[in-house]
Amino acid sequence: MEFVLLGWPEDGHRLRLDHRRFAYAGKFVMTSTGKAVVGDDGVVAAAAFDADRTDAETLCVRYVTVRDDRRGERLGARLLRFVRERARERGYERVTIGVNNPFSYQAAYRAGLCFTGEESGLAELTLAWPGDRSTSRYQAGLDVFRQRDLSAEEVSFLDDKRESDPPTVLPPPA
Repeated sequence: MEFVLLGWPEDGHRLRLDHRRFAYAGKFVMTSTGKAVVGDDGVVAAAAFDADRTDAETLCVRYVTVRDDRRGERLGARLLRFVRERARERGYERVTIGVNNPFSYQAAYRAGLCFTGEESGLAELTLAWPGDRSTSRYQAGLDVFRQRDLSAEEVSFLDDKRESDPPTVLPPPA
């Protein structure tokens, strides 16, 4: 499995993903975001990111997508951790992402990001690195999802996480 930084926003890189296999595929054609990918049999996960418009020391991950046949392998979490490390190396002091479902929330936690207590107008919870990794803060984010209309799979996932500690942060990809 290879993790590759394709370029930073100023590099103007385009990435074409199959819209039938990747959520948000159209967002990766834009040249205004940096891109990173995971590959082994072609691209299996991708991330798009750029600098925060109000804080030059913060990198915002705009999208993370995993090919539909590779979901559940923690590729999104591992890719997010990879992007977090590249951002740190480039001098960013903070990385943020907005997530709209409990599975993405869990993946961001595995990458070392934490719920900030903030929500955006797009029904997204904001997570950031570094942040508060306390159990109470982790559960507070899960509680926000528990108040929403969810799929049976999401409800079951949240039930399994009730009163649990945040997941362990994955090591950086080799």
